[in-house]
Amino acid sequence: MPTYISLVNLTEQGIKEVKNAPERLHAFDTAATEVGGKLIGFYLVMGQYDYIIITEAPDDQTAARLILGTIAQGSVRTQTMRAFPREEFEGIARGLH
Repeated sequence: MPTYISLVNLTEQGIKEVKNAPERLHAFDTAATEVGGKLIGFYLVMGQYDYIIITEAPDDQTAARLILGTIAQGSVRTQTMRAFPREEFEGIARGLH
């Protein structure tokens, strides 16, 4: 399954409601599972971003719906990237002409 890395920042609303973040994370985990995906990792980080979330989803469209559904709640903003594991990278690189 494709892997996605989301760099997450809390919005003003998210900061005010940070006590509820564990429940929101649980809801995200449940939503990912319901669409055939999986929450692989969650990290609270210090620096430019507040969290890093690593997920798997069946395809880009499913991942986009999952992320859009999350940001529509108003607590976070994200930058999400499709991540290619080493095996896929090596196959891509070997296919270059």
